[in-house]
Amino acid sequence: MDTNLTNLPQQVAQVVRETLKDELREQTRKQRQSARLYAGSGAAGLYGGAALVACLVLLLDLVMPAWAAALVVAAVLLAAAFLMRQAARSGRTPAARVPGSGAASDAPVPGAAAVPDVQVPGTDARPGATGGEPHVRTPRTPPHADPAGGVPPIPAPPTGRPGTGR
Repeated sequence: MDTNLTNLPQQVAQVVRETLKDELREQTRKQRQSARLYAGSGAAGLYGGAALVACLVLLLDLVMPAWAAALVVAAVLLAAAFLMRQAARSGRTPAARVPGSGAASDAPVPGAAAVPDVQVPGTDARPGATGGEPHVRTPRTPPHADPAGGVPPIPAPPTGRPGTGR
């Protein structure tokens, strides 16, 4: 190491850079290992669930035809998926509901102050709705529309016989 004090800031900066690089490399290695383990556990869980479904179909096959057993198991799994989706949706905040959807939450609450549903111009969200900033809509013009805002003229139909050029 140089004892010259003019190079000291560069040397300190170099040591700090190398230390940070080594630390980040170690953290990245640990995170990769964790990600691999999570992926492996997910795949093993998926295969285990499929084996249980196959076992259930084979058990039901003892009392009904195989196609009916598979149909019953599929219906039960789809119903479970639907119920879980509905449970996940019910966990949303009331401000995220769609006004006028006919849901019971649209009905007025007795004794509560009436709050009108207000649409903020140029956005897809009402004021006070949770979930981040409102998404601003950008107007889209159809591909055939004139960018100046006018309606393009209708092209004239071709004349003559097809393929002859006349």
